[in-house]
Amino acid sequence: MAALAAVVAIAILALATVTGAASTPAVAGTPTTAKSPPVIYIFGDSMSDVGNNNYLLLSLAKCNYPWYGIDYKTGYPTGRFTNGRTIGDIMAAKFGAPPPVPFLSLYMTDDEVLGGVNFASGGAGLLNETGIYFVQYLSFDNQISSFEQIKNAMIAKIGKKAAEATINGAIFQIGLGSNDYVNNFLRPFMADGIVYTHDEFIGLLMETMDRQLTRLYNLGARHIWFSGLAPLGCIPSQRVLSDDGGCLDDVNAYALQFNGAARDLIQELNARLPGARMSLSDCYSVVMDLIDHPQKHGFKTSHTSCCDVDTSVGGLCLPTATLCADRRDFVFWDAYHTSDAANQVIADRLFAEMVGSGAVVPGNGTSPPRVVAAAAAAPAHTSVAPPRKP
Repeated sequence: MAALAAVVAIAILALATVTGAASTPAVAGTPTTAKSPPVIYIFGDSMSDVGNNNYLLLSLAKCNYPWYGIDYKTGYPTGRFTNGRTIGDIMAAKFGAPPPVPFLSLYMTDDEVLGGVNFASGGAGLLNETGIYFVQYLSFDNQISSFEQIKNAMIAKIGKKAAEATINGAIFQIGLGSNDYVNNFLRPFMADGIVYTHDEFIGLLMETMDRQLTRLYNLGARHIWFSGLAPLGCIPSQRVLSDDGGCLDDVNAYALQFNGAARDLIQELNARLPGARMSLSDCYSVVMDLIDHPQKHGFKTSHTSCCDVDTSVGGLCLPTATLCADRRDFVFWDAYHTSDAANQVIADRLFAEMVGSGAVVPGNGTSPPRVVAAAAAAPAHTSVAPPRKP
């Protein structure tokens, strides 16, 4: 999962609606109540993409063909890199909200700019150079700039005060980082894997992530749930590189090191930025449990994908591919992405994690779940970002 970072690519998750903060109305001028579902913004890669890359004419990171979408409610491809729903789709439903719409499907004059928006793009990473051989995609920096366009469109419709209240109380879900490894650092033809040691690469990723999350904060984001990396060494595209078909331990170690550094950075950002409540979801443990104990979760196979993919030509599920007999039996849909059934389990576990941590208050049947605001502003302090190797 060049994306599982979400798984996770999936890519998993940024959340937050503050008690009493305004949710975006479906129509400008409509008052909101505590019973309104929160606005959700999704940033990520192919684990979270719901069709943005379909609008990019030259993009090589697309899945707008069978068998993708076979188990989605429409029954046909939508741009989601799985057989059904993404983790973001399922998480939105848990908050009583519809799936956020693809950013590139909107005009800035549409009323839909007042609701949830999905900026995720297949091939994207934290670094702008990640995914460059996909030709066209929205990097994380591009996605943040796209969100800034949405903010300006909201201000034009409902005014600055209402727009900022909506954004301050919104859920920000971010799943990125997998492609920075699978489609960058681990690729022998990409410069980053040659120029940097892994420790230096982690420093570069954290320096970049610090700048990007701070930029989102300055645009109004207060509650962010960032998806930690999944065990990337266990996804089918990496297993085929091992001698025995097992997980690549060194790649999993990279993912764990990234998660530790990201956790430290997020704690630092919470201390540095007044009112910030950012969290890192433990996608690694959730997905590893699915891989190690598939039967416990109703699956039969976790070492290979439902779709009989050819990893030599990208590892996606082509129209000529053969599918498994029962798609619910497989944790993985293709060489990179989890199946609809696995996404349901992952979303359930992540949501329970949020409730257990006190970050989310469950709904009560009449009101949707809400995210708890930060207790108090922390004193500001400065930090020094790791230097980039010249």
